[in-house]
Amino acid sequence: DDYSAGYYAYIWAEVLDADGFEAFKENGIFDPATALSFRQNVLERGGTAEAMSLYQAFRGRAPAVEPLLKKRGLLTTSGT
Repeated sequence: DDYSAGYYAYIWAEVLDADGFEAFKENGIFDPATALSFRQNVLERGGTAEAMSLYQAFRGRAPAVEPLLKKRGLLTTSGT
């Protein structure tokens, strides 16, 4: 139904948010190279390519769900 599809999209956006922010945490929140990569690979390209390919160009891989699970307290840093 429409609600389920909308909720899935909302959760998927949270996955992208948490995993994308993880790149900044890994390299330093104010790392200019990370910010430039995000700008050039995601923001500047906008709808010129499939969203997943833009994200992968920024992150170097597909999105991971683990950062969202950590953020929600469902996964500890040890992986349990």
